[in-house]
Amino acid sequence: MSQVKFQQTENIRVTTNGGTGPAPPPRAPPAKEDLAHEIGNALTKGAGPNGYLAWYLRKLQEDPLRTKMVTSGSLAALQEVLASWIAKDRNKHGHYFTKRVPAMAVYGAFISAPLGHVMISLLQRLFAGRTSLKAKIMQIIVSNLVIAPIQNTVYLTAMALIAGARTFHQIRATVRAGLLPVMRVTWLTSPLALAFAQAFLPNETWVPFFNFISFVIGTYVNAHTKKKRLQALRRKYQDGRQDGRPDGRSDYRPPGGY
Repeated sequence: MSQVKFQQTENIRVTTNGGTGPAPPPRAPPAKEDLAHEIGNALTKGAGPNGYLAWYLRKLQEDPLRTKMVTSGSLAALQEVLASWIAKDRNKHGHYFTKRVPAMAVYGAFISAPLGHVMISLLQRLFAGRTSLKAKIMQIIVSNLVIAPIQNTVYLTAMALIAGARTFHQIRATVRAGLLPVMRVTWLTSPLALAFAQAFLPNETWVPFFNFISFVIGTYVNAHTKKKRLQALRRKYQDGRQDGRPDGRSDYRPPGGY
């Protein structure tokens, strides 16, 4: 009996008016926020008016070209460092920060960003106010068949110059060898990226968004290219050792002869 009375006493509470009633169920502990949500909230401060995202969008509206130049230059430099780290491509001092890093920053800030700013602005003006499905499809087609080849050609030309090309023949050889593979990647990713931008992003954020897409793809392509170059160097080194050159020097040159 005493045990039963004890259990009944636990289930009874005193109400504000002096009566009794059933005890409320215990509260569940608050669920732990997801890590991605915490990171996103920290970066954007809840997407509030004083958040980093809001500040960046204001800069894009107040000074679009300069903001895009800083963004593109930073991403291009980071892409080179990250690709070198992934491929384990160090300079003679064992560092991943090579002379290509500032060169890539200059390319991103003073070539890629202004070119993207102009090309995307022209594309948006051409299709301004046209929201039909047909217009969106035409915008994707024009982007992939007109704008993308121009941007990729400029990109490959700059990469050839950064790699050491000094003659027109060397630059042309690099562009001819790399344009089609780069265009294939563009044709696979650009329609999805452009469709996403059409549906969810304001016009002023298109260039930084496409810069980020290019950063991800470019990092992968850059790291893959570096790995292939290192493999070729190792093969040449081994061949040099077998040919009786104990110092391991090779006759290897990057594609295009530069």
